[in-house]
Parts: sequence; C-alpha cells; structure tokens
Amino acid sequence: MRHRIAQARAGLEHYEDRLLSFIAKGSEVVPERVRPRLVVVQPDSEDELLFRYARLHWSIPVSAGYGRRLRFLVYDEYNGKLIGLFGLGDPVFSLGPRDRWIGWDAKQKRTRLQCVMDLFVLGAVPPYSQLLCGKLVALLATSLEVQQAFRRKYHGKRSFIRRKALDGRLALLTTTSALGRSSLYNRLKYRGQPVFQSVGFTQGSGEFHFSNGFYEELREFAVKHCDATAKHLRWGKGFRNKRELLRKVLPLLGLSRELVYHGVLREIFVAPLASNTTAFLRGEHRRLRRYNRTADDLFAWFRERWLLPRAARDDAYRAFDPATYRLWRSS
Repeated sequence: MRHRIAQARAGLEHYEDRLLSFIAKGSEVVPERVRPRLVVVQPDSEDELLFRYARLHWSIPVSAGYGRRLRFLVYDEYNGKLIGLFGLGDPVFSLGPRDRWIGWDAKQKRTRLQCVMDLFVLGAVPPYSQLLCGKLVALLATSLEVQQAFRRKYHGKRSFIRRKALDGRLALLTTTSALGRSSLYNRLKYRGQPVFQSVGFTQGSGEFHFSNGFYEELREFAVKHCDATAKHLRWGKGFRNKRELLRKVLPLLGLSRELVYHGVLREIFVAPLASNTTAFLRGEHRRLRRYNRTADDLFAWFRERWLLPRAARDDAYRAFDPATYRLWRSS
C-alpha cells in the first residue's frame, strides 16, 4: 500500500484537508441519529476523490475494478460525514465455487454473467467502522436502490466486445474476504435470512504480494520482453490481466510461475438478490423475483441488531481523531 499511496499523492494531497473534513470525529457520531444516504460516485467529482482517498486506507492493496464499474459512497445525513464505500465491477469469467453454486454451463454463463457483479472493495471508515458499520455497507450493497442504479446505467447499453444489448438486471453479487475467513460477511443476516453465503475458497493465487512498486517494475519488463495476450483489439494491446503478465515474465527472470500462489486462501461469498437467482442465471426463469429490500429497511434492521447494541457496549469510537487518518503532511 505504501507504493499506491505514493502514486496517488500527486493527485490527492492537494485535496487532503478538504477530504478529511468528511471523516467524522468520534464526538460527531450520534448512533441514535445515524441516517445513511447512498450516493453513486460520478467521474471527476469530489465524491470520486473521496472514494479514491478512502480506498487508500485499506490494509491490503485494493483493485480499482475493471470493465463495468459502479461505485458508491455511504454518507451519514445527520452530520454529512462518510460512513463507508463499496464498488461493483465485472466478475471473473471462471470462478469454480461460484459456478458450482449456480450450477450453470458455459453457454448459460456467457448469457447471464452480465447479471452478476463483483464487490471489488467494501467497508466502513472510522469511527463508523468501530460501530460495525462495515456490516451496514455490506447490507446496503444488496439494496433495491443499488439494483436500480445498475439498471439505469447499463440497461440497453452495448457490451464492449460483442456489442450486444445488456440486460440491466442485477441478480447476484460476489466478493472475497481480504485474508482467510471473513468476520464481516459470515453470519450477516437480514431478518433471519443469510445475506451473504460462503461457497468456498480461492486457490491462494494472485498478485497482491507483488507490492510496493515491484509489480510495476515487472510490468515494464514484460512490455519490453513478452508478447501481449489481450484476446481482442478493443481491450487494447496489453495483457489480459495481472496474473497472465506474471506467468509470462517470471520464467524470463529465472523464477517459477508458481510464485503467483501466495498461499493465502480467501473466502468466496455470494449474495443472491432474488429468491430465484440460481434458476434465473441458468436461464430456467425469465423473470427475476427480487427481494426488494430497500436501503431504509436494511438500515432499520442494522440499527436495532448491531448499531445501538454496539454503541451501548463500547464507546471507544468517541475518542477517534480524524488527524490519525491523514496520509500526507498538512497541505
């Protein structure tokens, strides 16, 4: 993360004082008056700067997403401060545990994968994170408002490669834990019904262990010495993904391709957004029977189940100072 913070400095340091004004002091948070507001992040906006800034505080490097992207901030209307954020991006085509859970074949997947999105980043910022608001953000990601925002952005749009009209219906969210098992998604329920379901673990491969500028150096080497592997000119002239680049460049450096395996198994979760999600994704049902959980409904549940009990048990959040959230020297 140090390298990513250094890379982002030129574009964000000038705005840091302003961005820090959206991070609450502990004394500014009144649990009984918290009222979340979902905001879709627009390009070249202050919301986008805040999204990028907050994302830099994650403990491990976070993807910026790719392909279709839809980003959200969650504000507290009571004080105008940031509660958390999440981002939706295109899912990977092949994900064994997810595919086995759905039960679809390759043809069904090519047709309906467009109705699946991956949560590439999700979480709460302090002091709200100390009040378990990561769970609130996860719940809000499954809300009717998010599905409607997805439809507004993508219904009828043409896919980038095949130029096919997109469906615009969001049936499933997927995500993976940061490291190992997840305390955020496990046992997260709405009125007794699981919201996220664990379907297995990754194989422990990826690129996040090539950090602090090392991956960028490998990429520069690959551009000079390896053949690009993008399958379509519309994708550009580079490599299909980071893992493909690593598999190409590591042997040229006398290193094993097996170094892409870091051994950290990440738990895979699915969040169905309808009672017939799997049947819909297999093409067996034409109509999607949504759960229709609104943001207000989800927050009302979270407030009574987690927020107020946590605030009554532990008031450590009151001591939080936004100055500790600063990344660079005072602007």
